[in-house]
Amino acid sequence: MGDASSPTIEIPVIDISGYLDPSRRSATQTQEIVRSLRSACQSPGFFQITGHNIPVALRQSLLEEIGQFFNLPPERKQALHRGKSHCLRGWESVGEQSLEAGFADQKEGFMVGLEMPGATRFLQGPNQWPEPEDGVSKFRGTFMQYFEQVRLLSRDVFRLMALSLELEETYFDSFDDSGGLEVFHKPSGTWHAVRPIQDAFVVNIGDMMERWTNEKYTSTLHRVITPVSNRYRYSVAFFNEGLLDQVIECIPSCLNFGEKAKFEPIRAEDHLKQRYGSSY
Repeated sequence: MGDASSPTIEIPVIDISGYLDPSRRSATQTQEIVRSLRSACQSPGFFQITGHNIPVALRQSLLEEIGQFFNLPPERKQALHRGKSHCLRGWESVGEQSLEAGFADQKEGFMVGLEMPGATRFLQGPNQWPEPEDGVSKFRGTFMQYFEQVRLLSRDVFRLMALSLELEETYFDSFDDSGGLEVFHKPSGTWHAVRPIQDAFVVNIGDMMERWTNEKYTSTLHRVITPVSNRYRYSVAFFNEGLLDQVIECIPSCLNFGEKAKFEPIRAEDHLKQRYGSSY
Protein backbone atom coordinates (compact mmCIF):
# COMPACT_ATOMS: atom_id res chain seq x y z
CA MET A 1 0.00 0.00 0.00
CA GLY A 2 1.39 3.36 -1.00
CA ASP A 3 1.47 6.71 0.72
CA ALA A 4 0.04 10.13 0.07
CA SER A 5 2.99 11.43 -1.94
CA SER A 6 1.45 10.98 -5.40
CA PRO A 7 -1.14 13.64 -6.32
CA THR A 8 -3.61 11.25 -8.00
CA ILE A 9 -6.73 12.31 -6.15
CA GLU A 10 -8.37 15.69 -5.62
CA ILE A 11 -11.10 16.48 -3.09
CA PRO A 12 -13.60 18.89 -4.71
CA VAL A 13 -14.63 22.07 -2.91
CA ILE A 14 -18.27 23.03 -3.48
CA ASP A 15 -19.75 26.40 -2.52
CA ILE A 16 -23.42 25.79 -1.65
CA SER A 17 -24.25 29.38 -0.68
CA GLY A 18 -26.05 29.86 -3.99
CA TYR A 19 -28.52 27.17 -2.91
CA LEU A 20 -28.89 28.14 0.75
CA ASP A 21 -29.30 31.90 0.19
CA PRO A 22 -32.83 32.60 -1.14
CA SER A 23 -31.72 35.95 -2.53
CA ARG A 24 -29.14 34.24 -4.74
CA ARG A 25 -30.88 30.98 -5.54
CA SER A 26 -31.76 30.29 -9.16
CA ALA A 27 -32.35 27.18 -11.24
CA THR A 28 -29.03 27.73 -13.01
CA GLN A 29 -27.12 28.24 -9.75
CA THR A 30 -28.68 25.15 -8.18
CA GLN A 31 -27.95 22.98 -11.21
CA GLU A 32 -24.29 24.02 -11.18
CA ILE A 33 -24.02 22.97 -7.53
CA VAL A 34 -25.90 19.73 -8.21
CA ARG A 35 -23.59 18.82 -11.11
CA SER A 36 -20.51 19.40 -8.95
CA LEU A 37 -21.97 17.36 -6.12
CA ARG A 38 -22.97 14.48 -8.42
CA SER A 39 -19.47 14.29 -9.83
CA ALA A 40 -17.91 14.35 -6.34
CA CYS A 41 -20.26 11.64 -5.05
CA GLN A 42 -19.40 9.35 -7.94
CA SER A 43 -15.68 9.84 -7.41
CA PRO A 44 -13.93 10.23 -5.02
CA GLY A 45 -16.96 10.04 -2.70
CA PHE A 46 -15.57 12.95 -0.68
CA PHE A 47 -16.01 16.69 -1.01
CA GLN A 48 -15.73 19.87 1.03
CA ILE A 49 -18.55 22.39 1.28
CA THR A 50 -18.27 26.13 1.86
CA GLY A 51 -20.97 28.77 2.12
CA HIS A 52 -22.79 26.77 4.80
CA ASN A 53 -23.81 29.60 7.19
CA ILE A 54 -22.61 27.91 10.40
CA PRO A 55 -20.98 30.75 12.38
CA VAL A 56 -17.24 30.73 12.97
CA ALA A 57 -17.83 31.84 16.58
CA LEU A 58 -19.97 28.79 17.29
CA ARG A 59 -17.39 26.42 15.84
CA GLN A 60 -14.61 28.06 17.83
CA SER A 61 -16.65 27.90 21.05
CA LEU A 62 -17.35 24.22 20.46
CA LEU A 63 -13.66 23.40 20.03
CA GLU A 64 -12.84 25.31 23.22
CA GLU A 65 -15.51 23.41 25.17
CA ILE A 66 -14.35 20.09 23.73
CA GLY A 67 -10.78 20.84 24.78
CA GLN A 68 -11.89 21.59 28.33
CA PHE A 69 -13.94 18.40 28.50
CA PHE A 70 -11.15 16.09 27.35
CA ASN A 71 -8.81 17.73 29.87
CA LEU A 72 -11.05 16.62 32.74
CA PRO A 73 -9.62 14.00 35.14
CA PRO A 74 -10.08 10.41 33.88
CA GLU A 75 -12.50 9.53 36.68
CA ARG A 76 -14.86 12.36 35.69
CA LYS A 77 -14.92 11.21 32.07
CA GLN A 78 -15.29 7.59 33.15
CA ALA A 79 -18.47 8.58 35.00
CA LEU A 80 -19.93 9.37 31.57
CA HIS A 81 -18.75 6.20 29.83
CA ARG A 82 -20.91 5.14 26.89
CA GLY A 83 -21.21 1.68 28.42
CA LYS A 84 -23.55 3.21 30.99
CA SER A 85 -25.93 4.33 28.24
CA HIS A 86 -28.31 1.93 26.49
CA CYS A 87 -28.05 4.14 23.40
CA LEU A 88 -24.24 4.26 23.42
CA ARG A 89 -24.03 7.97 24.24
CA GLY A 90 -21.14 9.39 26.21
CA TRP A 91 -17.38 9.08 26.52
CA GLU A 92 -15.09 6.36 25.17
CA SER A 93 -11.43 5.95 26.00
CA VAL A 94 -8.44 5.49 23.72
CA GLY A 95 -8.41 2.10 22.02
CA GLU A 96 -12.05 1.12 22.51
CA GLN A 97 -12.94 1.34 18.84
CA SER A 98 -11.25 -0.67 16.11
CA LEU A 99 -12.10 -0.45 12.42
CA GLU A 100 -9.21 -2.69 11.35
CA ALA A 101 -8.35 -6.03 12.96
CA GLY A 102 -5.35 -5.73 15.25
CA PHE A 103 -5.34 -1.93 15.30
CA ALA A 104 -7.15 0.02 18.02
CA ASP A 105 -8.12 3.63 17.32
CA GLN A 106 -5.81 6.04 19.16
CA LYS A 107 -8.46 8.54 20.14
CA GLU A 108 -10.94 9.48 22.81
CA GLY A 109 -14.52 10.16 21.84
CA PHE A 110 -17.76 11.61 23.13
CA MET A 111 -21.05 10.66 21.45
CA VAL A 112 -24.23 12.71 21.49
CA GLY A 113 -27.45 12.60 19.49
CA LEU A 114 -30.98 13.90 19.53
CA GLU A 115 -32.32 14.13 23.06
CA MET A 116 -34.94 11.34 23.29
CA PRO A 117 -35.43 10.74 27.04
CA GLY A 118 -38.19 8.11 26.74
CA ALA A 119 -36.75 6.16 23.82
CA THR A 120 -35.34 2.66 24.32
CA ARG A 121 -34.41 1.53 20.81
CA PHE A 122 -30.93 1.16 19.33
CA LEU A 123 -29.03 4.47 19.38
CA GLN A 124 -32.09 6.34 20.71
CA GLY A 125 -32.34 7.84 24.18
CA PRO A 126 -30.96 10.62 26.38
CA ASN A 127 -27.46 12.05 26.23
CA GLN A 128 -25.02 11.99 29.14
CA TRP A 129 -23.52 15.32 30.20
CA PRO A 130 -20.86 16.55 32.65
CA GLU A 131 -22.02 17.75 36.07
CA PRO A 132 -21.88 21.49 36.94
CA GLU A 133 -19.00 20.86 39.34
CA ASP A 134 -16.88 19.58 36.43
CA GLY A 135 -16.38 23.20 35.36
CA VAL A 136 -17.59 22.83 31.77
CA SER A 137 -21.01 24.41 32.22
CA LYS A 138 -21.26 25.63 28.60
CA PHE A 139 -20.39 22.23 27.10
CA ARG A 140 -23.96 20.95 26.76
CA GLY A 141 -25.52 24.13 25.40
CA THR A 142 -22.76 24.77 22.89
CA PHE A 143 -22.69 21.15 21.75
CA MET A 144 -26.44 20.93 21.16
CA GLN A 145 -26.58 24.33 19.43
CA TYR A 146 -23.90 23.13 17.03
CA PHE A 147 -25.58 19.73 16.65
CA GLU A 148 -28.87 21.31 15.58
CA GLN A 149 -27.21 23.61 13.05
CA VAL A 150 -25.24 20.76 11.49
CA ARG A 151 -28.37 18.61 11.41
CA LEU A 152 -30.13 21.28 9.38
CA LEU A 153 -27.11 21.56 7.09
CA SER A 154 -27.24 17.79 6.62
CA ARG A 155 -30.86 18.10 5.51
CA ASP A 156 -29.86 20.67 2.89
CA VAL A 157 -27.03 18.47 1.61
CA PHE A 158 -29.45 15.53 1.35
CA ARG A 159 -31.79 17.74 -0.69
CA LEU A 160 -28.97 18.58 -3.08
CA MET A 161 -28.12 14.88 -3.30
CA ALA A 162 -31.75 14.10 -4.13
CA LEU A 163 -31.60 16.59 -6.99
CA SER A 164 -28.31 15.06 -8.14
CA LEU A 165 -30.09 11.68 -8.41
CA GLU A 166 -32.95 13.26 -10.39
CA LEU A 167 -35.37 12.84 -7.49
CA GLU A 168 -37.77 15.23 -5.83
CA GLU A 169 -35.82 17.71 -3.72
CA THR A 170 -37.46 16.46 -0.50
CA TYR A 171 -37.04 12.74 -1.31
CA PHE A 172 -34.75 12.10 1.66
CA ASP A 173 -36.60 14.35 4.13
CA SER A 174 -38.52 11.42 5.62
CA PHE A 175 -35.21 9.66 6.34
CA ASP A 176 -34.13 12.40 8.76
CA ASP A 177 -35.37 11.68 12.28
CA SER A 178 -35.82 15.20 13.03
CA GLY A 179 -6.01 17.68 8.69
CA GLY A 180 -5.08 14.17 9.58
CA LEU A 181 -7.88 12.86 7.45
CA GLU A 182 -6.83 10.70 4.54
CA VAL A 183 -8.77 9.11 1.68
CA PHE A 184 -7.89 5.79 0.02
CA HIS A 185 -7.53 5.82 -3.77
CA LYS A 186 -8.46 2.32 -5.00
CA PRO A 187 -6.90 2.41 -8.49
CA SER A 188 -3.43 3.26 -7.20
CA GLY A 189 -3.72 1.67 -3.74
CA THR A 190 -2.50 4.86 -2.07
CA TRP A 191 -3.61 7.12 0.78
CA HIS A 192 -4.00 10.85 0.14
CA ALA A 193 -4.27 13.71 2.61
CA VAL A 194 -7.42 15.81 2.63
CA ARG A 195 -6.09 19.35 2.74
CA PRO A 196 -8.48 21.35 4.92
CA ILE A 197 -10.05 24.46 3.45
CA GLN A 198 -10.78 27.28 5.90
CA ASP A 199 -14.45 27.32 6.96
CA ALA A 200 -15.22 24.19 4.90
CA PHE A 201 -16.93 21.01 6.09
CA VAL A 202 -15.62 17.69 4.79
CA VAL A 203 -18.44 15.41 3.61
CA ASN A 204 -18.09 11.75 2.68
CA ILE A 205 -20.54 9.28 1.19
CA GLY A 206 -21.29 6.50 3.69
CA ASP A 207 -21.96 2.80 3.17
CA MET A 208 -25.72 3.34 3.47
CA MET A 209 -25.82 5.88 0.64
CA GLU A 210 -23.60 3.66 -1.52
CA ARG A 211 -26.11 0.86 -0.97
CA TRP A 212 -29.08 3.16 -1.66
CA THR A 213 -27.60 4.30 -4.98
CA ASN A 214 -26.52 0.82 -6.13
CA GLU A 215 -22.87 1.97 -5.91
CA LYS A 216 -23.47 4.93 -8.22
CA TYR A 217 -22.18 7.02 -5.31
CA THR A 218 -18.97 5.85 -3.69
CA SER A 219 -18.27 5.15 -0.02
CA THR A 220 -14.53 5.72 0.13
CA LEU A 221 -12.24 4.11 2.69
CA HIS A 222 -10.73 6.79 4.92
CA ARG A 223 -8.63 7.08 8.06
CA VAL A 224 -7.15 9.63 10.45
CA ILE A 225 -3.43 9.32 11.11
CA THR A 226 -1.88 10.26 14.44
CA PRO A 227 -0.30 13.71 14.06
CA VAL A 228 3.46 13.91 14.61
CA SER A 229 3.34 16.88 16.96
CA ASN A 230 2.43 17.91 20.49
CA ARG A 231 -0.82 19.51 19.32
CA TYR A 232 -4.16 17.87 19.94
CA ARG A 233 -6.39 17.15 16.97
CA TYR A 234 -10.13 17.67 17.51
CA SER A 235 -12.63 16.28 15.03
CA VAL A 236 -16.40 16.77 15.32
CA ALA A 237 -18.12 14.23 13.07
CA PHE A 238 -21.86 14.21 12.36
CA PHE A 239 -23.59 11.03 11.20
CA ASN A 240 -27.10 11.26 9.76
CA GLU A 241 -28.33 7.80 10.73
CA GLY A 242 -31.97 8.51 9.96
CA LEU A 243 -35.09 6.65 11.00
CA LEU A 244 -34.42 3.15 12.28
CA ASP A 245 -37.35 1.63 10.37
CA GLN A 246 -36.41 3.23 7.05
CA VAL A 247 -35.89 0.49 4.44
CA ILE A 248 -32.71 1.09 2.45
CA GLU A 249 -33.29 -0.27 -1.04
CA CYS A 250 -32.09 0.72 -4.47
CA ILE A 251 -33.45 4.08 -5.63
CA PRO A 252 -35.23 3.50 -8.97
CA SER A 253 -33.32 6.29 -10.72
CA CYS A 254 -30.06 4.50 -9.86
CA LEU A 255 -30.93 1.43 -11.97
CA ASN A 256 -30.10 1.44 -15.65
CA PHE A 257 -32.31 -0.48 -18.05
CA GLY A 258 -31.88 -4.21 -17.45
CA GLU A 259 -29.69 -3.64 -14.38
CA LYS A 260 -30.42 -5.38 -11.07
CA ALA A 261 -29.97 -4.09 -7.55
CA LYS A 262 -26.65 -5.20 -6.03
CA PHE A 263 -27.96 -5.26 -2.46
CA GLU A 264 -30.99 -6.73 -0.75
CA PRO A 265 -33.27 -4.23 1.03
CA ILE A 266 -32.31 -3.69 4.68
CA ARG A 267 -33.71 -1.61 7.52
CA ALA A 268 -31.49 1.25 8.64
CA GLU A 269 -31.41 -0.16 12.19
CA ASP A 270 -30.13 -3.56 11.00
CA HIS A 271 -27.49 -1.92 8.83
CA LEU A 272 -26.30 0.25 11.73
CA LYS A 273 -26.13 -2.73 14.09
CA GLN A 274 -23.91 -4.53 11.60
CA ARG A 275 -21.60 -1.54 11.31
CA TYR A 276 -21.39 -0.95 15.06
CA GLY A 277 -20.82 -4.65 15.65
CA SER A 278 -17.79 -4.63 13.36
CA SER A 279 -16.07 -1.73 15.15
CA TYR A 280 -16.79 -2.37 18.87
